[in-house]
Amino acid sequence: MRRYVHGHTPALLGLAAAAALMSASPATAGPAPAPDPVGQSCAPADRAFPLTTRIHGGPAAYEPGGGFGTWYLDLVNTTRHTCAGIHPVVVLVDKRHALKPAQARLEFYDGPRTRAVRFESTDGDELVGAFGGAGLTVGPGKTLTVKVRLALAADAVPNEVTANAAVVQRHGDDGDWVGQSNDYRFGIGSVADTPSDTPTTPATPTPDGLPFTDAAEELATTGPAMAAAALAAVALLLVTAGAILRARGRR
Repeated sequence: MRRYVHGHTPALLGLAAAAALMSASPATAGPAPAPDPVGQSCAPADRAFPLTTRIHGGPAAYEPGGGFGTWYLDLVNTTRHTCAGIHPVVVLVDKRHALKPAQARLEFYDGPRTRAVRFESTDGDELVGAFGGAGLTVGPGKTLTVKVRLALAADAVPNEVTANAAVVQRHGDDGDWVGQSNDYRFGIGSVADTPSDTPTTPATPTPDGLPFTDAAEELATTGPAMAAAALAAVALLLVTAGAILRARGRR
């Protein structure tokens, strides 16, 4: 990451976001996505994030094996500049530290198609995954709402989960941390006593032919669990990113 726009906030989540982004891959086979535009950051010189970011509309609970629940990620560009090459990075922190990457299927809509988000597990058993593809673009003063859907595998145990999204503007192999969302809390299975802080939408059945195996406001306000997730993600995902870069260099 080239810089962090919140000077009084630890840069751990920004580092985790950058590392996860480097290891992100497209959801489906096909031509490689166009590289993110390399240019001036849309981040201003002050401490305010240029993209106000909000998660909303998600279910208060997910039934293991019960199909997708839909939620939305708003990206509001508060600047006079276009923010291109934007990649949200989702962190899932579960209370029991039992949720595995293969048990969480997250997809986002990129136009008419969906792209899978590949989760990596940290040493603390938190999950971190970046939105891949060519990156999102938010015009000056505009709001982009990204539709997201999440499903949990049938073997996911009853649990309580907090989801949070950091937002990175990528510049080739570099990038800026340009936004962070609120927390979205939900239950898994019988743990449904912690309601979502936003209106809910029901989960929908998983479409046939799509097997499950296919595929922080400021960090200081997200609590110690989210901070620990970011710190652990740095160690794991920077190694992953380095391996990918070395592999690309040999091609």
